[in-house]
Amino acid sequence: MLDALTGFVVVGFAIFVGWILGRTGVLDASSRATMSQLVFWVLSPALLFVVLSQAEVDMLFSSLLPVSAVAALAVIGVYALVTKLVWKRSAAETLIGALAAGQVNANNIGIPLSLYILGSAAYPAPIVLFQLLILTPVSLSILEAAAGGRFQIGAIWRALRNPIIVGSALGVAVSVSGMTLPTIVFAPIEFIANACVPVLLISFGVSLHGRRVLSAGPHRGEVMLASGLKLLVMPAIAWLSATYVFGLVPGEVLIVVVLAALPSAQNVFNYAQHFGVGEAVARDTVLITTIGCVPILFLATVLLG
Repeated sequence: MLDALTGFVVVGFAIFVGWILGRTGVLDASSRATMSQLVFWVLSPALLFVVLSQAEVDMLFSSLLPVSAVAALAVIGVYALVTKLVWKRSAAETLIGALAAGQVNANNIGIPLSLYILGSAAYPAPIVLFQLLILTPVSLSILEAAAGGRFQIGAIWRALRNPIIVGSALGVAVSVSGMTLPTIVFAPIEFIANACVPVLLISFGVSLHGRRVLSAGPHRGEVMLASGLKLLVMPAIAWLSATYVFGLVPGEVLIVVVLAALPSAQNVFNYAQHFGVGEAVARDTVLITTIGCVPILFLATVLLG
């Protein structure tokens, strides 16, 4: 477990650097907005292309995929229902909170932790596939429609043209085709992709300066709901469905539970920034689940590993 904690130390250090830069005034709100756009349009698409293009096809479409999808959709549905009934938030605000509850950090934290805990960096690939090729296009379509004031067919097309979706789709296409890209083509993309995680985490750290997690306000309940669903309910659903519905072997059960216990995806915070909605819920949920998943992951590996 000490090796697994190394991944969290790396992530925590990058966030701390961002917080220091924000506190000292080296980076301000305009800098954070610029970094957010850089991540959204360039760095994330490159990283996702690299990850998915190198994944084995059998792993991409393994039995881990439906279990991860069931767990994610279940908590997303619960969050959306409770939020609409209790707080009556807009569709865009509800969606950001629901994604914070059900979309896991399969790239920035999932890949290194999968390597440290499970012995392979390939296990997050199926959930990356589900999130980026199914969940993200639907979510971005809704956010695009909300930003425009009403749903339009064009919102779906704009979402599909989103660079994050394009990068993911191209990565899957390369993996499925069995193609090996020449180094002169792949190396420049990988070089850019390597900047994604540090820039995203530093931007997240900058956003924490001057803000208190779970501070009094209208969104405290939503943060607590999203964090509880992410840390406790989603791993439990993954375990139940893997064991009693899909009949996975013990090693595969451990994998899907660990994946479900990963913290909320920082991409959700990036979407919140990009569309200017639900930023407080996304930011606080990402931070709470990043810290809170450590004991959950430890418990999962002890009980199932």
